[in-house]
Amino acid sequence: MNFEFTETQLAIRDTAKQFAEEVLGSDAAVRDEQEEFPREAVKKLGELGFMGMMVHERYGGAGLDTISYVLAIEEISRIDASCGVIMSVNNSLVCFGIEEWGTEEQKQKYLVPLAQGELLGAFALSEPEAGSDAANQQTRARFDGDCYFLNGTKNFTTNGANADIVLVMAATDKPKGANGISTFIVEKGTPGLSVAKKEKKLGIRSSDTASLVFEDCRVPKSNRVAGEGFGFKFAMMTLDGGRIGIAAQALGIGQASFEAARAYSKQRKAFGSYLSEFQAIQFKLADMATNLEAARLLTLEAAALKDARKRYSTAAACAKLFASRVAVNSALEAIQIHGGYGYIRDFPVERYLRDAKITEIYEGTSEIQRLVIARDLLKE
Repeated sequence: MNFEFTETQLAIRDTAKQFAEEVLGSDAAVRDEQEEFPREAVKKLGELGFMGMMVHERYGGAGLDTISYVLAIEEISRIDASCGVIMSVNNSLVCFGIEEWGTEEQKQKYLVPLAQGELLGAFALSEPEAGSDAANQQTRARFDGDCYFLNGTKNFTTNGANADIVLVMAATDKPKGANGISTFIVEKGTPGLSVAKKEKKLGIRSSDTASLVFEDCRVPKSNRVAGEGFGFKFAMMTLDGGRIGIAAQALGIGQASFEAARAYSKQRKAFGSYLSEFQAIQFKLADMATNLEAARLLTLEAAALKDARKRYSTAAACAKLFASRVAVNSALEAIQIHGGYGYIRDFPVERYLRDAKITEIYEGTSEIQRLVIARDLLKE
């Protein structure tokens, strides 16, 4: 096995790190406090090619591999996990889905500006009664003439309030269940599409999470992605790649927690010695570093499988399951090492814990990841 990164991959990582530290780091805490969407930062990410990293160059993307993407997401999320998830959704869910299954017309009209950061995308699958039970779609799409009319509600839509286009899963033939779901590209400003509510969240507060309502929302047939009934498969296969992005986001949060804890332990004294001189603290740091490295290797393995166009569903589930738990545990340990200071907003570790928790929930809860893994283990 080759554990060496290429010069291009290292350059991408370093560029992301520099951008995160110099541009995002100055106001990440303020934006979190004010729940302010990082519009200018997202625009600059697009200019750097980070909003369409894996999209082919003929469609305006950077034409990079998934490993480069993982390295970039980790560095961005290490400083600002909110920007990390905005970037992840646009890359992993929206751009990937359109490039893989969209028509040439859809790619030219939507994928090119998405990849260049001129448009922002969202992915609307979850509903009030369809979270982990994603096949239970209540949003309907009725075909009439040359258009579909969408009716229903989507919730927990990342980028929902700021997106220019939304990939929407809706039932076109409800009795068929999962085989009766289709995917549609819906443009911002389409009559019948409205933002019902922007959620007030525990973490990743400067990214927006919104509920969307569709009321006889007219979508041309040309905006259906692939054939009728392909929507559930579209969502599940797209989410496989999305889980790699969320694993990388979790890595960034975990790494930030570790670095903050290590730095604090070398500055803070107790009983006449630095915290870093106590074995109890050393063991915490050692466990954090070991778990982070294990999570990183799982994530890179899933990315490498995807790049090789091999089956990577289970590897992505393993990576997300483990990396998200490592992120939460690393943040908890960082707070513990900080003591009382870790519980107040003068220090960043409380934000890391708030940001980390969502990685165990969105794009498939940890329980769903275990189901994916278990089914693969037991299929023979």
